[in-house]
Amino acid sequence: MTIAEYISSLSDNPYFGAGFGLVGIGAVIAASKKGLQYGTIFLRRHYMMTLEVPSRDKSYHWLLQWITNYARKTQHLSVETTFRQSESGKIDTQFDFVPSPGNHYFRYKSNWIFVERNREKQMMDLHSGIPFESVTLTAIGRNREMFFDILNQAREAAMQRQEGKTIMYVAMGTEWRQFGYPRRKRPISSVVLDSGISENILNDVTEFITNPKWYSDRGIPYRRGYLLHGPPGCGKSSYIMALAGELQYSICMMNLSERSLSDDRLNHLMNVAPQQSIILLEDIDAAFINREKETEEDKIRYQGLSRVTLSGLLNTLDGVASTEGRIVFMTTNYLNRLDPALIRPGRVDFIQQIGHATSHQLKQMFLRFYPELGPERAIRFADEVMKRDKPVSVASVQGFFMIHKNDGLAVFDHLDNLWR
Repeated sequence: MTIAEYISSLSDNPYFGAGFGLVGIGAVIAASKKGLQYGTIFLRRHYMMTLEVPSRDKSYHWLLQWITNYARKTQHLSVETTFRQSESGKIDTQFDFVPSPGNHYFRYKSNWIFVERNREKQMMDLHSGIPFESVTLTAIGRNREMFFDILNQAREAAMQRQEGKTIMYVAMGTEWRQFGYPRRKRPISSVVLDSGISENILNDVTEFITNPKWYSDRGIPYRRGYLLHGPPGCGKSSYIMALAGELQYSICMMNLSERSLSDDRLNHLMNVAPQQSIILLEDIDAAFINREKETEEDKIRYQGLSRVTLSGLLNTLDGVASTEGRIVFMTTNYLNRLDPALIRPGRVDFIQQIGHATSHQLKQMFLRFYPELGPERAIRFADEVMKRDKPVSVASVQGFFMIHKNDGLAVFDHLDNLWR
């Protein structure tokens, strides 16, 4: 009997015609749908892998960029505009394309991967105003190493794009946000300090970074605090910038005088700082004064300037909730204004004065600007400046050289202008 004849016989059947047959067919279809649903759930639970990466995760943008570069057949894209600094210092605009919200496919090591980028329309980040997003990768199999390989490749590609650059972060709400574009790494040799100072700081930081086991074996908290003090314009901030580039670290800048900064938020930010970063607290004397020398006039003057208390900062630096592996640099122009409790060992472990230009610095700076004039004229310039017995900052010397950058001999004729 053929199928057509079978259907014809069913239509002549009185029970089928009365509706029992239609009910049976509906039950079969419903059972088939249920079976398909359960089969899909079983397949996803036991034979498929899913990786979800939310937009709040650091690897989110790395992964989007990697998918765009790897899955070149993706036709539905969104644009991300970035600014990059060339070697000459020029800022160039660059347009990067990433997969747009929706579904995408690509093939990775003979495996098909389904990509779903979701954007929540009613949920937004309160600090940035950007909708919450997530990217979900789905693949057949149970080998999770494939997802680890993808994330590692995405991270390495992102690091290559930032290689040779120093990233600056600022505190925004309860998290750190990148400030501006990655800056060109400044050679540490370009910051001329007095003899031995740069080497001592660099060796101390390097020893700290490379010997975490030494601290754990002795039960010493694995964190390090540095204080650079001296007159303005002598190279404190410039050296920290160059040091970060030498170590391939980023810099997290924090302003303790910010009105919205509280003790709790300060503690939170210090504990969630990006890995391999230096936390920089500049002009620490402007936020707190020495309690032993505080007068009633000081209390009135400083009242309400900051919600951060000295006690809150001290607990953040070495309290029970302090994070491990942290490097903090503080700068001040007035060391005597700092409270002794702030600069005791454990909170500040390395104190270094960076003062006015010395004879060594004057010679090195002269040779850097006018190498064609030779060391003899460099010695003469240093001697001429030092015998005036007038302190001068490195920034002033550099500005003076910039005025006569095309005529090194003119600096001797206009030396008096160095102190104007």
